[in-house]
Amino acid sequence: MITSDQAATFERCMAVGGVALFGADTVYGLACDPDTDEAVQRLYAIKGRRPDKPAAVLLFSLELALAALPELGPRTVAALEGLLPGAVTLLLPNPAHRFPLACGPDVETLGLRVPALGPAAAALAAVRWPVLQSSANLAGGPEAHRLADVPEEIRDEVDMVLDAGELAGTASTVVDLRRFELDGAWDVVREGAVARSCVAARLDGLIA
Repeated sequence: MITSDQAATFERCMAVGGVALFGADTVYGLACDPDTDEAVQRLYAIKGRRPDKPAAVLLFSLELALAALPELGPRTVAALEGLLPGAVTLLLPNPAHRFPLACGPDVETLGLRVPALGPAAAALAAVRWPVLQSSANLAGGPEAHRLADVPEEIRDEVDMVLDAGELAGTASTVVDLRRFELDGAWDVVREGAVARSCVAARLDGLIA
């Protein structure tokens, strides 16, 4: 169970460029400030991931996500409101090149997560700091649904650990919404915790 004090410490960890290991809603992840180059490089080094691979930016409420991306059009905003919070990662157009360190070589695309927090992680809803988030596994290794599943070498390298108990264990579904504003087109790039049929049920009604 994550406490309110731990959530506040997590936010301070992000603010000073630290790297945290935490549980939210799907699998355990690593988090750091998305605009601090040294923190991003360190997170990628901890998991042995190439620094040119994109990661998602995670915010802990839909309100914060919409405030961080004011340039999103009304159809895309409606899609976010239909899908978030939830176990999805949304690929969005990023004309303002926000959070470039999370975007890899394509700063025109941003991956966004707003998790659906369970009771054990509910205290994280108070965190207002955006985080760069990547799964807490060695590159190419299995994802962790319990803290004990996270490789010891990762746990030893982070600045703080937040235990949210046993999570669902299935990674988020990745939904491409980059053309949704223009013509209503969308696609599931990776089917995970949320079935394609559920995504379709929420999005198809928004296409006029």
